[in-house]
Amino acid sequence: MTQHKTTPAAPDGAGTDEPYERRWLALGVIAMTVLLVILDATIVNIALPAVTEDLGISTASQQWIVTAYTLTFGGFLLLGGRIADFWGRKRTYLVGAAGFAAASALGGFAQNEAILFGARALQGVFGALLAPASLALITVLFTEPKERAKAFGVYGAIAGGGAAIGLLAGGVLTEYADWRWCFWVNLPIALLAIVLAIPFVPESKAPGDTSYDIPGAALITLGLASIVYGSTRVAEASQTNAAEAAEANAAAMAQGSTRMVSPASGWSDGPAWLFIVGGLVLVALFVVVELRTRNPLLPMRIVLDRNRGGAYLTSTLVGAGLIGAFFFLSLYFQQVLGYEPVVAGVASLPVTLGVFISAGVSSAMLPRIGPKPLMVLGGILAAAGLFTLSFVGVDTGFWQLPFPGQVLLGLGLGFTFVPLSNLALVGAGVHDAGAASAMLNATQQVGASIGTAVLASLSVAAISSYTADSLASGANPQDPAVGLAAQVEGYTTAFTWASVLLVAGALVSAFLIKATKEDLPEGDAVVHVG
Repeated sequence: MTQHKTTPAAPDGAGTDEPYERRWLALGVIAMTVLLVILDATIVNIALPAVTEDLGISTASQQWIVTAYTLTFGGFLLLGGRIADFWGRKRTYLVGAAGFAAASALGGFAQNEAILFGARALQGVFGALLAPASLALITVLFTEPKERAKAFGVYGAIAGGGAAIGLLAGGVLTEYADWRWCFWVNLPIALLAIVLAIPFVPESKAPGDTSYDIPGAALITLGLASIVYGSTRVAEASQTNAAEAAEANAAAMAQGSTRMVSPASGWSDGPAWLFIVGGLVLVALFVVVELRTRNPLLPMRIVLDRNRGGAYLTSTLVGAGLIGAFFFLSLYFQQVLGYEPVVAGVASLPVTLGVFISAGVSSAMLPRIGPKPLMVLGGILAAAGLFTLSFVGVDTGFWQLPFPGQVLLGLGLGFTFVPLSNLALVGAGVHDAGAASAMLNATQQVGASIGTAVLASLSVAAISSYTADSLASGANPQDPAVGLAAQVEGYTTAFTWASVLLVAGALVSAFLIKATKEDLPEGDAVVHVG
């Protein structure tokens, strides 16, 4: 990996060899909004039934509560990263936090689905400014290897454990307050972050040419949004087809027929393929444009570096597998074990426990042994955790498998995210810190979207197959035990394949990443403008 050893500048722009003295206070402020964005991906999920009932949102439309956010967030990430580089990372951070707070307030006051969907889309847009700006600020503030490892340890703990905390917060707020507080809770956090960021977070921006690549921005925004939407359609089609097949099979059994209908795969949805293929074509055109543009939105040197490219591919696979943990585990706790939302949220906390432990250990070990061993170990541990969860049953006790499986998963995520975040960003240069940060966020988002589609399809197919076999063997279609057992079959199938994705991520780390502790740069220049 190419080393970049340049000297950070003081907040007032005066040259100095000393790092920014209030960098740890700045990290605390930035961590608040990093948690905010990550929480928002899961906090609303628990509240979905309450939201749809209160606003009268149809089953066909309720997916837009999630999709409106993921589309804009995933689509605008790379543009948001470049805006942070060129316009100023602190300025972009402040605008992102303020906009995210305003959109959250709008969502909390929504009286119909149109306003709610619009608010969620705005949350995604401002989140796409906030997330890469936050990570880029961490990158340029911490230039000494051990300090940078500790800073990314904080980020890794939040990235790995934030989703579980979001499930808990969503359950508590929905059950004891109102679903609207799942949006309003963002306001005090964002406003406090803004107030503290003004004095404590220094401004920095990219030196040199800061002209925007408008054609590249349009192509990648539309391309990523199209891929995310197409993948979402696959997941929805899988669930819809399964529900229709279940109704048809129940009706057939009631009439004495033993001929069972298998649901069509979600991948047979024509429009979904149109969006996915169209998105891939746009991304390919984006690459062509970037190779020919003087000041590209995403310089190909960021991606084509072997270590960073390996980190981004690992990030995609981890994002794809991780969705299987929180989404299907939450369903298992509530729909199979019968936990209330709050209890389901508490039951998800062992992941956070594991992340906090391993993130601290990983940040201490990273400067000593380098990123590769930690990333391989993390992938194996996380895969082992999901594989453990694949053995849960209808009446499995929490302490038997869910607890140890989640702790293993959390340990693996902490060991993965800390070196992954470091490796994906270091050496990119101060000019490209925001772009490299956005690329990391984008790979996780696209991976999560594709992973949702793949795992949902596999889960639905397993549920339908189990149900059809049970009914064909004479089981009572009205027996709730049959339905519960079928659900467990679907969830455990998803856990198994999610573990395969994480093993694939570990293999990518093992074979593609060559960086050692000596290759980790000592830092990149921090250019302060105020």
